Amino acid sequence: MATDLEEERATNLRDAQEKAAALFDRVESRGLIRAGATEKSVSDDIYALAEEMFGITTYWHKRIVRAGKNTLAPYALDPPNLTIGADDIVFLDFGPVFEKWEADFGRTFVMGSDPLKIKMRDDVARAFDEGKAYFNAHPETTASELFGYATELATNYGWEFGGPMAGHLIGRFPHERISRDKVSLYIHPENDRPIRSLDARGRRRHWILEIHFVDRAREIGGFFEELLTV
Repeated sequence: MATDLEEERATNLRDAQEKAAALFDRVESRGLIRAGATEKSVSDDIYALAEEMFGITTYWHKRIVRAGKNTLAPYALDPPNLTIGADDIVFLDFGPVFEKWEADFGRTFVMGSDPLKIKMRDDVARAFDEGKAYFNAHPETTASELFGYATELATNYGWEFGGPMAGHLIGRFPHERISRDKVSLYIHPENDRPIRSLDARGRRRHWILEIHFVDRAREIGGFFEELLTV
């Protein structure tokens, strides 16, 4: 019975992520990420599209659209609202809630044909795959070890890791939280707990892996995130 419940939880998270992926595909096919639009207007357009497609009005974290130099900013910052340029790099980070199950989905888009920006977009996707493969190959890995691996990947690809952590817990809304805890529920350099440790109710925890690479000199960044444990 416990195994069935665990599989049901994993299935619900997987389904939520598949819907988020479908939303992002529609965002791209409708051309919502476009030159001349502000980050806020794109965010508002995606909010309206998500409501149209899935009836979503709840997000468990702030909706992020970042373009140009704002792609350097980690999640916690709130940089000024920029207008997207014709040759910009842009990333989205949305946390929609589907029938009480959270998704957290991030992707990078390149408006023009700049080879360095295209490399950034492609590198964060490849690095995510490598990070997930590392996690699957090291069942006892800790959050701090996985964070260290993510920062090594950034160096290997010729970039810098852009954030203070490389992921976090996710689950049924609202997922497990401890007030003011900025370490133990995150893939954080100071979190030495095994990622596969169970929650307070003895259940498997599920995690998101975030890859955020930056080039501060050129003022560009890329972002890719989705489920690590499913």
